[in-house]
Amino acid sequence: MEKIYNLEERTYQFAKNCRVYINHLTRTISNLEDSKQLARSSGSIGANYIEANEKLGDKDFVYRLKISRREAKETKYWLKLLHEMNPQFSSQSEILLAEVEEIRKIFSSIISKT
Repeated sequence: MEKIYNLEERTYQFAKNCRVYINHLTRTISNLEDSKQLARSSGSIGANYIEANEKLGDKDFVYRLKISRREAKETKYWLKLLHEMNPQFSSQSEILLAEVEEIRKIFSSIISKT
C-alpha cells in the first residue's frame, strides 16, 4: 500500500479500507457489533481531523487532534478484537492495524509540536 502524505486523504482511505475489510467478515453477532464500532471510530478519525483544520484557534486545533488520536486508539481496539476472532483475514487486519498505529503516531507528533 502506497503511503499518502495528505492526512485528510489518508484518514479517508483508511476508513474506506476498514469498510472493505468489514464487508469480508463472516456475519456473526460479535462481528456485526464490533464492525459497527470499527466503522464509527475509523470514520471519526478523519472527520475530527477535518474539523481540526477548520480550527478556531490553537487550543481548538489541539483538542480536535486529541479526539482524532483517541478515535485511532479506539479503532485499534476494535481491529484487534476482529483480528483475533477472524484469523482467516489476518493479513488484511494486520495492514489496517499498522496503518492506524502510524496515523496515531502522526497525530501524537503534531500535538507535541503544536
